[in-house]
Amino acid sequence: MTSTSTPALARFNAFEDSTAQAALHEVCASSAWGSKLLARRPYATVEALFAASDAAMAELTAEDLAEAMAGHPPIGRPKPGDPTSSREQSGMAGASDALRTEMLELNLAYQEKFGHVFLICATGRTGEQMRDAVRERIGNSPEREREIVRTELGKINRIRLARLVEEENQ
Repeated sequence: MTSTSTPALARFNAFEDSTAQAALHEVCASSAWGSKLLARRPYATVEALFAASDAAMAELTAEDLAEAMAGHPPIGRPKPGDPTSSREQSGMAGASDALRTEMLELNLAYQEKFGHVFLICATGRTGEQMRDAVRERIGNSPEREREIVRTELGKINRIRLARLVEEENQ
């Protein structure tokens, strides 16, 4: 995405607050993140929108992060009828039964340790890459893992924001 303004960005800037808030909630379930982005409208460029997203993500509390994570289904189990989670987790679509079973077990172990779903920017990753990531990250301290989750959420939010302001999706 270039750092120019697009007609889709102009439409987003012109949305009524309630419509913009709903669109932002689809990007990230954190109400604090959405409110921060809403308050900074209008955006002159897509890059300005991304920068605001990154800044808002950096300011989220542990509770805000938990709210954001609650909007994400476990890897390997996208929300039924949700094309976004299905698209983002497409690397698991052709996974073997053994890999699906292993991911379920790893997801449960991760959730038991950290109290939330394993969150990774799954776009473009294979099932094996996601499995390897959860295996690696399950050994992290809760503090380290919270910062990794913050980074992964930031990546996901940028991808989703780009889709929101791309012409072909309007």
